[in-house]
Amino acid sequence: MEWTIELVTIPPRRPMTLRDVSEASGVSEMTVSRVLRNKGDVSAATRAKVQEAAKRLGYVPNRIAGSLASSHVNLVAVIIPSLKNMVFPEVLSGISEALEETVLQPVVGVTDYLPEKEEKVLFEMLSWRPAGIIIAGLEHSEASRAMLARSGVPVIEIMDIDGEPIDTCVGISHRRAGRKMAEAIIEAGYRKIGFMGTKMPLDHRARKRFEGFTRTLAKSGIEIADQDFYSGGSALAKGREMTADMLARNPDLDFLYFSNDMIGAGGLLYLLEQGVDIPNEIGLAGFNDVELLQGLPRRLATMDACRYEIGQKAAQIIASRVDGADGTGETTITLSPTLSYGDTLIRT
Repeated sequence: MEWTIELVTIPPRRPMTLRDVSEASGVSEMTVSRVLRNKGDVSAATRAKVQEAAKRLGYVPNRIAGSLASSHVNLVAVIIPSLKNMVFPEVLSGISEALEETVLQPVVGVTDYLPEKEEKVLFEMLSWRPAGIIIAGLEHSEASRAMLARSGVPVIEIMDIDGEPIDTCVGISHRRAGRKMAEAIIEAGYRKIGFMGTKMPLDHRARKRFEGFTRTLAKSGIEIADQDFYSGGSALAKGREMTADMLARNPDLDFLYFSNDMIGAGGLLYLLEQGVDIPNEIGLAGFNDVELLQGLPRRLATMDACRYEIGQKAAQIIASRVDGADGTGETTITLSPTLSYGDTLIRT
């Protein structure tokens, strides 16, 4: 596995205090405390003013203040979009193994790809002052970014490096992954290509892969012939259904690119039942290199997203920072995924 490290500089960060919220809202610290603890008699206008200032500044109350001598507890907040998606358990395995010989313990929050839920999970996690934060993705709401930037602890954004990290990011370039897959498909001679994937407004990494994929096709004068999107968990049944529908609309397609392996596997099983010659009549590829699917009748072409390594490296950074090391600069750590041709993509 190749890692490249890019040094960047970020301004110093410190946790927000009651005084900061008091100054921003123009009311006393005592009133701020009452509002944020939902105690005492405070007017609706004052309450709204304090809540707006706290949200804008990224203030999170310290629930361990006064009860512990330490400024944080030995927990690492891990915030991911889903436990149903088979990608993230491998990330958690990497995190858990890296922390096994330390005093740190991971605690997991799930956002369901919803920015408002991410805000809520972050607020609750940060109120207990964890030793560090590992959070999926680089795209967050203004409120979440403010809380992360003012947390006063290491923040490691994972899975993606296509953007500006708040602190440190560890992941792959999804635009590059999409580009590499498109280059392999073009080199193999496929020209009539269909795409199937998740509805992407909130799945930013899938969107970036799609952007890299379509832009690379366009440079060779190729447009996506058909595309279809779904919501909900990745499923074999969904892949079968979408593949059947797309080929009914466009029977002359010669390649199907799926945004993940699970729907790709569904498409593969459907085509095998139909007696289609794979990969000569039609080629297929997915993404993620899910180990569970290695028992399929044909090996699906795919790309490894370095999930375990990402989790492991992110946790190692947290542990190192807690021990007082790695404090001179922040890093962007880029991992390089591997393309597997399997049995569904012609290797030239």
